[in-house]
Amino acid sequence: MKKTALILGATGLTGSLLLEKLIEDTRYEKIIVISRSKIDNLPSKVVQHIGDLLDLSQFSAFFKADELFCCIGTTKNKTTDPAIYKKIDAGIPEAAAKLCKQHNIPTFIVISALGAAKNSRIFYNRIKGEMETAVLAQQIEHTYILRPSLIVGHRKETRIGETIWKNILLFCQALLQGRLKKYRMIYADTIAKAMIVLANSTAQNTPIIASNTIKILAKK
Repeated sequence: MKKTALILGATGLTGSLLLEKLIEDTRYEKIIVISRSKIDNLPSKVVQHIGDLLDLSQFSAFFKADELFCCIGTTKNKTTDPAIYKKIDAGIPEAAAKLCKQHNIPTFIVISALGAAKNSRIFYNRIKGEMETAVLAQQIEHTYILRPSLIVGHRKETRIGETIWKNILLFCQALLQGRLKKYRMIYADTIAKAMIVLANSTAQNTPIIASNTIKILAKK
């Protein structure tokens, strides 16, 4: 039986790579993309809906899929207002999970971050932790929360802070062994591959997927 996938965040680095892979994957006959901006030159199997993701309820009628992939995320450079930052990074995934539950979508896969913890003193980590708690509260049958380390890949914009960390991690990669492997930087393409593996397997019995586990899954 052919499947339908729904993607939020298909214009971002990881989301765009995920979209490419799902288009090529013959298991999927339809891909629903909900985004703020239009993506050009897509095949007929992709259906786009454009609008404000901060009001995700307006897209409720389109939540008809086997799986939802949530690749939503912003940065402090793009979103300087903490309240809006929280609405994007925590609010959108939470709203998406609630709509999944409402429409009986059995699989919800979302990208969080290494260090996510709802009680963290670090704003970014705390917001991701709050998002995770809200998503898990929906008790969707197959929920997977990916916690990647620094995500790298070819971006349209330059992120100075990310570039600095990338250079540091490149220098330290070989030193990160054992339990420290999860701190190694990870490519967006690897995350996209792992998300599809998770969507098509029942072998994973824990909802929280560490960065080094993401890499293992991507090789399957």
